Amino acid sequence: MHFKGLNIIPKINIKDKETLSLIYTPGVGSSCLAIKNNPEASFVYTNRLNSVAVISEFYSKALNRAIFLKNSLSIDAYPLCINPMTKENLKFVVDNIEPNFKAIDLSCVEMDTSELIFDVNIPVLNKTTDDLKSFFGCISRTAFLPDIKKFEGTIQEKSLALREYFGGVIETELNEQETKKPVAIISDGSAVLGFGNIGSEAGLPVMEGKAVLFKTLGDVDAMPLCIRTQDPKEIIKLVLVLEDSFSGVNLEDISAPRCFEIEETLKEKSKIVIFHDDQHGTAIVVLSALLNALHLAEKKIEEVKVVFSGAGAAAQAVCKLFLKAGFKNIILNDINGSVYKGRECNDSSLEQISQFTNQEMVKGTIKDTIKNADVFIGLSAPNILTEEMIKTMASKPIVFALANPVPEIDPEIAKKAGVFVLATGRSDFDNQVNNSLAFPGLFKGVLKGNLNKITDEMKLECAFSIASLVSDDELSTSNIIPEALDYRVPNVIAQNINS
Repeated sequence: MHFKGLNIIPKINIKDKETLSLIYTPGVGSSCLAIKNNPEASFVYTNRLNSVAVISEFYSKALNRAIFLKNSLSIDAYPLCINPMTKENLKFVVDNIEPNFKAIDLSCVEMDTSELIFDVNIPVLNKTTDDLKSFFGCISRTAFLPDIKKFEGTIQEKSLALREYFGGVIETELNEQETKKPVAIISDGSAVLGFGNIGSEAGLPVMEGKAVLFKTLGDVDAMPLCIRTQDPKEIIKLVLVLEDSFSGVNLEDISAPRCFEIEETLKEKSKIVIFHDDQHGTAIVVLSALLNALHLAEKKIEEVKVVFSGAGAAAQAVCKLFLKAGFKNIILNDINGSVYKGRECNDSSLEQISQFTNQEMVKGTIKDTIKNADVFIGLSAPNILTEEMIKTMASKPIVFALANPVPEIDPEIAKKAGVFVLATGRSDFDNQVNNSLAFPGLFKGVLKGNLNKITDEMKLECAFSIASLVSDDELSTSNIIPEALDYRVPNVIAQNINS
C-alpha cells in the first residue's frame, strides 16, 4: 500500500459534553498543572512520548520520512520544512520545538549537521543508525477505547487518568491520498487557561485538545507546537522560518501585549493565514451569544452599558468587535481598575482602546463601574464578581463569567443574585461560550477557499451565523448559543466565508 499523506486525528472521539469536558475545558487544566509541577510529566499526559519532528529543506522529503516512521515503527512523526535552511536557523528551530517531541530526526537535512550542538535534552538524529526505535525511544500508548465511565472521580481526576491511559489525545494516521499541510497551533505557554505563564510543556495538553476539536468539528488537521522562546521577535522568526510546513497558524495562549505585536507582524509578513484564537475566536463567540441574550432581554446593542473584567488580549479583541457591531458604552477594567484615556499605567494597546471606551472617564474598580450595567463580560480571574455587585446592575442583568476553569462567580451564586442570562466557558454548565464554535469552521472555510487572511467582516459574519442557529422557538435564558458539538456550526461558517 502506498501512502501519500498524514492526518492528525483524535485518539478519543468526542461524542458528548462529558467527553468534551475531559478532553478540553475544564478537565484539561489538571494535566497542565501536573506538567507545570513536573515538566517530565509531559511524556505521560500528552502524546509527546511517541512524537518525532522530521526536519528538512524540503517539505516533501520530510513528509515521506514521517510516513516511513509511522508505517514501519508506529511513530507519530511530524514533517517540518525550514526555509531558508541555514545552520543558525536549524539550531534555532530544534532548540525551540523540543517541548513537543521525544526526538528530532535530521536525517533528511542535506547539509552537514555533525558539528552543531543543540540545547535540548532529547535525542537528535543527524547520522544513520541501525536501530531507529531504540535511538528515538518512542512508545505508542494508543489503546482500545474503554467505556468512558471507567474513569472515576472529579472531572479533573478523570481527565488526568484518561490522558495518562491514552498517552495524550492525538496521533497521526496514514492516508493513501495527498493531504493539506496542517494548521500549526503555536503557543509559548505564557497565558494558559486561567493559570498564566506556566510554560510551554504545561500548555501542550490544551494544544492537543484544540487539535482534537479542529479535526472533530472542522475536519482540519492541526499540529500542536509549543515553543520554548517567549521573545516576540523570536516567535515571529520561528513562524516565518517554518511557514512552508503549514496551511495556517492558530496562535494560542500567548500573553498580552506581546501577542498583538506577534499577530500583526505575522499577518503583514507571512503568506499563510494567521489567527490569534484567544483574541478573535473569543470575540466571535462572545458576540454571538450576547446578540441572543440581548434579544431575550429586549435590549438594543447601541443602548446597553457593557462592563469588562479583564483588559488583556481576549478582552480587547472582544471590545473591538463589539465596537464594530455597534456597541457604544463599554468600560474595561484590569488589575489597576477602570481603563480610561491618559491613565498612567496604560500600555500602548490600552491607551489606543481607551480612545473609544469609557467616554465618561469613570474611575474606580469593578464595584464602581458595574453600577447600572446591563452586561458583565468576565475574561479575567476566578471569583471576583460578587452577589452584591450584580444587585447594582440594571434590570435583567446579563453575566458572562468566562474565566476557565473557574469562572468569575459561581453559577449558583449568580442565579441567586438575580442574573437574567448567565454564560460560562465550561461545558458542564448551560450556555457554554467557547472558541470551539468559531475556529474549526473559520479554518475550514479559509482552507477550502484558499484564503490568506481573516477580516473583521468575516468575524462579524461568523458571529451572526452562530447566533442565527438558535431559532426563536429554541431561544431561552439557558439556551442562547449552539452547543459546542453542534456540527451545523462549522459548516455554516465555512459556507458563509466562501459565499
